[in-house]
Amino acid sequence: MHDLIIRGGTLVDGTGAPARIADVAIDNGLITEVGEVKGEARREIDAKGLLVTPGFVDIHTHYDGQVTWDEYLSPSCWHGVTTVVMGNCGVGFAPARPDRHDWLITLMEGVEDIPGSALAEGIKWNWETFPEYLDSLERQSRVLDVATQVPHGSVRAYVMGERGARNEPATREDIEEMARIVREGIEAGALGFSTSRTMLHLSKDGEPVPGTFANEAELMGIGRALGEAGHGVFEIASDMTPAEEEFHWMKALSAETGLPVTYALLQSPVDADKWRSMLHLTDEARRQGANITAQIACRPTGMVLGWQSTIHPFVGRATYDEIARLPFAERLAKLRDPEIRARILADKPKPMGTLGMIMTQGFDRMFRLENDDNLDYEPAADASVAALAARTSRNPAEIVYDMLMEKDGRGYIYLPLLNYARFNFDHIHEMLQHPATILSLSDGGAHCGVICDASFPTYMLTHWVRDRARGPRLPLEQVVRMQTHDTARLYGLNDRGVIAPGMKADVNVIDFERLRILAPEMVFDLPAEGRRMIQRSEGYRATIVSGTVTFENGEATGALPGKLVRGLQRAPAARSAAE
Repeated sequence: MHDLIIRGGTLVDGTGAPARIADVAIDNGLITEVGEVKGEARREIDAKGLLVTPGFVDIHTHYDGQVTWDEYLSPSCWHGVTTVVMGNCGVGFAPARPDRHDWLITLMEGVEDIPGSALAEGIKWNWETFPEYLDSLERQSRVLDVATQVPHGSVRAYVMGERGARNEPATREDIEEMARIVREGIEAGALGFSTSRTMLHLSKDGEPVPGTFANEAELMGIGRALGEAGHGVFEIASDMTPAEEEFHWMKALSAETGLPVTYALLQSPVDADKWRSMLHLTDEARRQGANITAQIACRPTGMVLGWQSTIHPFVGRATYDEIARLPFAERLAKLRDPEIRARILADKPKPMGTLGMIMTQGFDRMFRLENDDNLDYEPAADASVAALAARTSRNPAEIVYDMLMEKDGRGYIYLPLLNYARFNFDHIHEMLQHPATILSLSDGGAHCGVICDASFPTYMLTHWVRDRARGPRLPLEQVVRMQTHDTARLYGLNDRGVIAPGMKADVNVIDFERLRILAPEMVFDLPAEGRRMIQRSEGYRATIVSGTVTFENGEATGALPGKLVRGLQRAPAARSAAE
């Protein structure tokens, strides 16, 4: 008798093969049969008319703090994700000297907009070294599997102290010690190393994160530690300026070690075609023997602006700033006052730099974010606030104010900051089809006050497979493979991402026709009543981790089968031979 049989579903197995009707049998946390399964099981799930896919593997998250107190790691768990990779962009919480805890919190708060008060209250700091951090994670139960990377910022500060935090050049001895710590982390179970080289990533005090200006000797020295350990992804968030210099050391590192190097790639609002040249350089590097992959997103970096968000169009206006710290109910009462409304609208916006001005005054890039049934992340330019203002001869700031007052003061404005230079997804479609790209950049657990992109896995199915109206869609089988097999393989998770005998039994059962993403909402459920933006879904009939049903019809079952993933995971022998 099997532990579980999923009967008669439309199987999209993660390999890219055509969908087919099949049963799936599960025993002892592994898939044991696929096809027509005879016999009985202790439990059966009727999947007729439903999709059956592997669990989704999200390789770009920032749950490094949340993982220490939250057994569910929402929002990712609500979107069919069964494995997350943390420690991206060079920020994290290990290694950590006892006197650097507060500094690491301010680093994460500044880069990833995670409330520092929540991190300070939630993290218990029962580790110092990276292996001790992994041991701490392993002692905790959770609903899905978690994997880690060693973050450059933490390592640099641990080894170099204030010199590292201030981005001073590393000495030969510094590099050797950083390499030792990184190798120790990889050997203890980390899947890679991450660094940040973008001026978008600043600590809370406005300083660039440690490692931003690291020279080639430092990067190569640390990268060689991965090579010595025998595995590990080298992940980079970079402005790629100048791109040729970045690719020089990336190519050299990958060619020397044979390991993958992966970097984040989004369309720039300033240079809308730079991504093409970046992919050209990537193709060239791959032809020369380097294993380089671009991490891409399936929609824009979408700022969700509301009265409770980190930023909105009236931040910095004198009258609003007078009431900004009031409890929300009191602030809302003030915002409803016609006199205060008039004063706020009459105030001159405070200078905030180019990025700040886009987020507060970029009305040509602001759109009303509608309700659950009409969440349009690919709006046309003529739907913008600026276009509406031109058609109605109204002040765009007035229109935004009224939009934010909708839904009892919980209305939202959508501002696609990156990846939307031409007001369509045509470039994203091209990126998604490119052989040197990998689906990524959900930032699950991060940007709590203004972004919620952990819903990417669901969005890939709803928008890119089923609903897109402004351009070509993508085949279901390709979309499933991209966020199961492909993401798992990049990080050496060869035991998951495909539904086949011997593979780990991480599975989603999905009502594809009813699948949808709900509107973002702001909640205050982090430690110290910290704020975060969440986004739920509907349509997941069941999510299964290691053969155990963790969610059923959108509700948690209470089962916590998730584990810490340590190091490379081998595929079953039969599967390895097939691939």
